[in-house]
Amino acid sequence: MINFTPSTSSDTDTSKLSYGVLVEHEQDGRFSAVVLGLSDCKSSGKTENEALENLQQLLQKRLQNSKIVALEIDFPQTDNPWMKVAGMYKDNPLFDEVLAEIEAERRKVDAEMEEYYRQIDVESEVK
Repeated sequence: MINFTPSTSSDTDTSKLSYGVLVEHEQDGRFSAVVLGLSDCKSSGKTENEALENLQQLLQKRLQNSKIVALEIDFPQTDNPWMKVAGMYKDNPLFDEVLAEIEAERRKVDAEMEEYYRQIDVESEVK
């Protein structure tokens, strides 16, 4: 995971950036290192340490005349059609009664479906 947020080191008061790096041992015996999320920021070396050192130098050079800023955007608002009617009957005195009828109907339909599937199972056992 890439952490673009500067964090203050406990040893000194300089800020440091932390990046996730993918290090791979290539078929030719060399090592490659790529900053996750910055695919154009990669290096290689004879050893893992050399690949990481090369990558660190590349990042330092790249960031020398750059800065990292946090960019916040508003979450896009979508018009959910259900939100216009959600909760419209919450204060209706018959609401609990309607819910009870819905639950009773669901239990009835569930029982009918259970019976239907039982009949299918019995018929398939007979064949």
